[in-house]
Amino acid sequence: METKNDMNMKKRILVFAFTAVSMSVLGQTLEECWRAAEQNYPLIRQYGLIEKTTALTMANIRKGWLPQLSAQAQATYQSDVTAWPDEMKTMMTGMGIDMEGLKKDQYRVGIDVQQTVYDGGAISSQKTIAREQGNVQSAQTEVSLYAVRRRVNEMYFSLLMLEEQMQLNRDLQELLAGNERKLQAMVKGGTAAASDWQNVRAERLNVVQQATSLESQKRMLTAMLSAFCGMEVTSLKKPEGTATLSQYTGQRPEMRLFDAQQRLADAQEQGLNAALMPRLGVFAQGYYGYPGLNMFEDMMRHRWSLNGVIGARLTWNIGALYTRKNDKAKLRLQREVTESNREVFLFNNRLEQIQQQEEIARYRKLMADDEEIIALRSAVRKAAESKLAHGIIDVNDLLREINQENAARVQQSMHEIEMLKEIYDNKFTTNN
Repeated sequence: METKNDMNMKKRILVFAFTAVSMSVLGQTLEECWRAAEQNYPLIRQYGLIEKTTALTMANIRKGWLPQLSAQAQATYQSDVTAWPDEMKTMMTGMGIDMEGLKKDQYRVGIDVQQTVYDGGAISSQKTIAREQGNVQSAQTEVSLYAVRRRVNEMYFSLLMLEEQMQLNRDLQELLAGNERKLQAMVKGGTAAASDWQNVRAERLNVVQQATSLESQKRMLTAMLSAFCGMEVTSLKKPEGTATLSQYTGQRPEMRLFDAQQRLADAQEQGLNAALMPRLGVFAQGYYGYPGLNMFEDMMRHRWSLNGVIGARLTWNIGALYTRKNDKAKLRLQREVTESNREVFLFNNRLEQIQQQEEIARYRKLMADDEEIIALRSAVRKAAESKLAHGIIDVNDLLREINQENAARVQQSMHEIEMLKEIYDNKFTTNN
């Protein structure tokens, strides 16, 4: 007896199977392959790595506001030390006071603590630069990922073309098989030569070989597209041929990359300004050693002591002025290079759109005559079959007409697929 859980499990299996069958029947769309390929491409992992790296860098920069500790230990031996004048030393000795003076070997173990109070905006500008560098890296990754779509387009429409050719190949096989059977009957009736039947049969076998080659190419391309998308591609859904052309609206990821590079240059210029600002900080120093801060006491008694100093320090490093002019000139050139790259990209993008629009218009004009050409070739082929049956033409004439009709059908298929590819390449170019 089935339990409720068993029944629910069967329902889920049926729903899953129905969904899988539905997808197989409908086929994967081009947009689904785009999304799958972008998610499957190894470069997608760089987004997370860039984000983590930027966060760690900014966290390290923020720690510039924490007190900076340093420990030190030193031992020195000096050639000379501060000493009492000989007259004073003689006088002090006469008074019964022993003035040993400082020793030439000196020792110190201590800690220094420094705390930044005002840095002129240096830490803030460093954080901004780190953030903008992360944005530039992310934008570069987005550009590389977007290029994946073009590769998907190539494989997707190549597969569609193969499927169309395979269908036409099957139709041609049926047509030749029908004529082969007719000729076989005519040979038995004595109205046709055996060589005519052999000629048609050889032509059909050639078409069968072509089918084998097409099937092999399809398996290879299907495997490549499946590996590229990270999913099993079972069948493809032909895109609609009514898609309209798009005009470029500045949505390509390259434009976001150029903007990010300009913001990085702005942040770097702010860093140059911050480098000229004064710094204010407080500090504390403490050490245990000999001699201490009370030099006179240490000249009389040779013993280690604890010593400490606290204070505030204002520093203003004007060394940044030496390279400031050249640094600003480098940033200006960097901005000009970025703008030049933007103009080159827009120029090439516009040329690509013009080419695609002209190609689409050309294919549409060609397709307008394809149906009539096929109808005419089909009528001529049927007439040739009738003429062969009455002995007016030979089998070579029939095969020529069959091949010309098939060539017209292949041409129509190629025009349609190539037009669809140009339309979706235009979508890639404009990102619409």
